[in-house]
Amino acid sequence: MTGHRSPNAHFRTSLLEENDGPGANPTDNRTMGEIIAARFSRRGFLQGSVAATAIAVTVSPLALILADEARAGGGSAFTFDEVEAGVDDKHHVAAGYDADVLLRWGDPLFADSPEFDPTKQSAQAQARQFGYNNDYVGYIPLEGSAEHGLLVVNHEYTNPHLMFPGIVTIVDGEAKQAPLSKEQVDVEMAAHGMTVVEIRKVDGKWQVVRDGKQNRRITSATEMVLTGPAAGHNRLKTNADPTGTKVLGTVNNCAGGMTPWGTVMSGEENFHGYFAGELPADHPEAASYKRYGIPDGAYEWANFYERFDVSKEPNEPNRFGWMVEIDPTDPNSVPKKRTALGRLKHEGAESAVAKDGRVVLYQGDDERFDYVYKFVTAGKFNAEDRAANMDLLDDGTLYVANFAEDGTLEWLPLVHGQGPLTAENGFASQADVLIGTRLAADRLGATKMDRPEDIQPNPTTGKVYVMLTNNTKRKADQIDAANPRAENAFGHIIEIAEDGGDFTATKGKWEILLKCGDPSVAEVGASFSTATTANGWFGMPDNCAVDAAGRLWVSTDGQGPKATDRTDGLWAVDTEGEARATSKLFFRVPIGAELCGPIFTTDDQTAFVAVQHPADGGEDWEPFGRPSYYEDLSTRWPDFKPDMPVRPSVVAITKQGGGKIAV
Repeated sequence: MTGHRSPNAHFRTSLLEENDGPGANPTDNRTMGEIIAARFSRRGFLQGSVAATAIAVTVSPLALILADEARAGGGSAFTFDEVEAGVDDKHHVAAGYDADVLLRWGDPLFADSPEFDPTKQSAQAQARQFGYNNDYVGYIPLEGSAEHGLLVVNHEYTNPHLMFPGIVTIVDGEAKQAPLSKEQVDVEMAAHGMTVVEIRKVDGKWQVVRDGKQNRRITSATEMVLTGPAAGHNRLKTNADPTGTKVLGTVNNCAGGMTPWGTVMSGEENFHGYFAGELPADHPEAASYKRYGIPDGAYEWANFYERFDVSKEPNEPNRFGWMVEIDPTDPNSVPKKRTALGRLKHEGAESAVAKDGRVVLYQGDDERFDYVYKFVTAGKFNAEDRAANMDLLDDGTLYVANFAEDGTLEWLPLVHGQGPLTAENGFASQADVLIGTRLAADRLGATKMDRPEDIQPNPTTGKVYVMLTNNTKRKADQIDAANPRAENAFGHIIEIAEDGGDFTATKGKWEILLKCGDPSVAEVGASFSTATTANGWFGMPDNCAVDAAGRLWVSTDGQGPKATDRTDGLWAVDTEGEARATSKLFFRVPIGAELCGPIFTTDDQTAFVAVQHPADGGEDWEPFGRPSYYEDLSTRWPDFKPDMPVRPSVVAITKQGGGKIAV
C-alpha cells in the first residue's frame, strides 16, 4: 500500500509520515498495542533475566527470548547469500539470481498499442499500455504450466510529478506542482485499474506475448457490476446509474488475491482521495463519509468529472471501497464488485479452502487503528465445476477480529440484527452493515490495529500471517516497559492459529511472530532472532506471499534513508523450527520505491515482484539531497536513459541455470 498528499502539499507521495490516510477511527475500542502490552507485561518476561540486563543496550529482550527458545543458529528453510542492505539508484538481488524487468509503465500490451512516448502521453495510448504503479501481481497458469500463463497486475495510483514533464517548478528551493490539465487527468484515469497479459518463458527468460488473446486493460472507465447484499440499494444509486448496480471503473487497486477457481480479487484501498466537494453536515452520509475520510481531494478528477464531486453525486463514494473479482481467462467478462465482503480500504483478499470445502478470504483495512476481517462463504468450492463457483462470494458471513490479552482470538460476525447491528443503531439492513462496514465493526468492539495490510493463510501449516505496517500515531500512554512501541514506526507481524486448524473457526489463538525494526537498538524493541544479520532485519511489513513449499516471504513499504538507512525489498522469513523469526534479505529496490506483490509460480522457480513509485523522494538521500521530479530524478530506473522518466515495473526473479528459488 502507498498513500498520497494533496496537490496543495506539492507532491502526491508515499512518504512514511503521509501514507495511511486520515486515521478516522473515533472509537475507544482497545488498540492492538494496548493488548500486546498487557499480554507481555503479565508474562513478566523481563524478570530475573541477567543476560537481558547485560546486553539490553544492543539486543532487545524479546529477541533474546526468541533466540533462547528457538536456537536459531541454523536450520533455515532458505538457502541463498543475503543481499547487502543499503540505498542507491538500482535494484539488487541475491548472488546467483537474475532479476529481469518484464513489464514497465507504458509498455505496449496489444499488437496495435503505440510505443511509449513520455512526451506525447494520451488516455487513448495509456489504455493500450501497461499502467502505472504496479502493486498486486497474480499468476494464472495456462494449461497448468509454470512457464506459460497470465500475469494479472493492479495499478494502484499515479505520481504526476514523476509522470508528466513541465508541471513542477522550484521556488526558493521548494518543489511546487502545477494543477493538472484535463488531458493529464485523463491519462491518470487510464493508468489506474488492472492489466491482464499473457507471458511465456523462452530459453529461461520471461517474455510478454503482445498478441495474447486474453490481454486486457481495466481502467477507471471500465463498466463493472455491483453484486451481493448491497447491490441495488438506494445508497448506491446515482444520476448515471439509477439501478445502483453498475459502476464505471475501479481505483486505488492495491493488493489482491487469487481464488481457488482461478479468478483474481483486487482491493480498492484509498478510494477517499478521489473525491472532492462538500457534503452538508446533516446529509445522511455525513457520519459514514467522515469515518472513511471522504472527501479528501488529493486527486483533481472532480475538476472535470462531476461523479467525483460529492456535492453533485453524494452516493458515488459508496460505489468504491469494495473487492473486485475479475476472470482473467475471459477478456469480455464484466468485473464484479462483491459487496458481501464489506466496504473498507482493502489491502487484499487472500483465500484458503477450509476442511469442509467452504472458502475463507482474509482482509485488512489499511489505516491506522482499523481492523482485520475474514469472509466465509456459505457455499462450498467445487473443484470439478468452475462455473459453480463463480458467484460463491455473494453469499457468506463477514467477520471482524477481536484479539484478547490472553492470546485468544474471536471473530465477530457482521450480521444485521445480531448484537448492536440494528435499525436503532443506523443499520436497517445487511446492505447498511456492508456499506458502512467500519461503523458496524466499531459497534462490535473490534480491536484497533496498526495498519493491517496483507493477510496470508498458509495452507501448508494452517497458520495465518497478518502484516501490520506501522502506526506512528500510537501514544506513549498506550505502551508499557514490556512493549516499547510508542509511535510504532516499524510495525509487526501477527501469527494466527485458528481453532482445530479450521480456517472457518470463529475462535483461535494469536502470537507475535516479529516486532520489526533494528534489533540492535534496544528502545525499538524488535524481536528478530539473534541469527538475523544486520542486513536481515526490516521494518514496515506490507505485502507477503507463501510459496509452494509453505515458506513466508515479506515485502516492505516505507523504508529509506531517513527511516532505516535501507530501501524496501523482499525478505525470506522463517516461521518454523530452529530458525523461527530469522529473516534474510533477498531483493531490494532503488531509491524511493516500495516492493509490492510478491508471487511465485507453482514450481517455485520464478518470483514476480512489483517495484512501485521508484524515484519518489530523494531529499533525505545524501547523494541526491533534493526533491525528485520528472526533469530531475533521484533514479532513472529501469531504463537509465536521459530522455526516459522513471518507470514502475514488474520484475521476474529466477535462479541462474534454473531451479527453485532459495533452495
